[in-house]
Amino acid sequence: MSESQPSFTDVEYGQRRRATKRQEFLARMDQVIPWDEWVGLIEPHYFNKSRGRKPVPIETMLRMYLLQVWFNLSDEAVEDAVNDSYAMRQFMHLDFGVRQVPDATTLLHFRHLIEKHGLGKAMFDALNRLFEANGWIMRGGTVVDATIIAAPASTKNATGTRDAEMHQTQKGNQWYFGMKAHIGADAGSGYVHTVTATAANVPDVVETHHLVRSDDRVVYADSGYRGIGKRPEIVADEHLAAIEWRIAARKQQLAAMAATDRAEQTRLASVRAKVEHPFLILKRDFVFAKTRYRGMTKNLNRLHMAFASANLLMRARAVAIMTG
Repeated sequence: MSESQPSFTDVEYGQRRRATKRQEFLARMDQVIPWDEWVGLIEPHYFNKSRGRKPVPIETMLRMYLLQVWFNLSDEAVEDAVNDSYAMRQFMHLDFGVRQVPDATTLLHFRHLIEKHGLGKAMFDALNRLFEANGWIMRGGTVVDATIIAAPASTKNATGTRDAEMHQTQKGNQWYFGMKAHIGADAGSGYVHTVTATAANVPDVVETHHLVRSDDRVVYADSGYRGIGKRPEIVADEHLAAIEWRIAARKQQLAAMAATDRAEQTRLASVRAKVEHPFLILKRDFVFAKTRYRGMTKNLNRLHMAFASANLLMRARAVAIMTG
């Protein structure tokens, strides 16, 4: 049976009254991902030889890897999930009569290839170029923010140590151990255009200059970024020094403000709120509230893939709303 032909299972599942939310999500993502471009970025680095067993097609492995990113699964768990879930098998375009699910070791090697060659960032950047070419990203303004991603604090592991690249920080009255994801989002559309990662104890304001685009004229941020305009890396840069930094007032300052000033703060808050949507998708939809891997490089690679996927999901939802 050809992989393009429907199987008996496809016919049987097609008789259901409605698709599951997982199936709808995967079908939506399947339609918006630039498969040819992403596969083309991986191809020069992919294992390929004329002798021996043929490698699994790149797109099949990329689809399996994306399932891992979106559902926060280990290598073994992805293999089991695809075997168990019709929606995932359908997303991977697998017919068990023709090809079986790639095993966990094959996925492990593919993930390491993505991480080694920085392909997560390459795919993220390629997607941003696509969005800009289509006019979906506006220019001139950026919203910056950061969120803490927890890391396992236990030393009950093979090395008997915690991740050396993660650190502890205090937020309010609570202590956290892990890393920070810093993003710059387009102030007009809310799509993420820049992603960096640091240990959790690095102040948000320190990473700001890495999140600003070359043509940004205004940057929005919460009150944690107060004083950004006086930092040496900002003052020493002609472009950054000319930026209008629209930083939120502290809560205790709002009460003393005139009504017109409070109204302006409310308007600015509505712009800053756009940066919260990608974080919501990251932590709620993609369940990336805690690191799965050790080291900053692997986790930053996953962040690039997750935020690229978040941009695609936000775009797909926007199109669905516009088309009714």
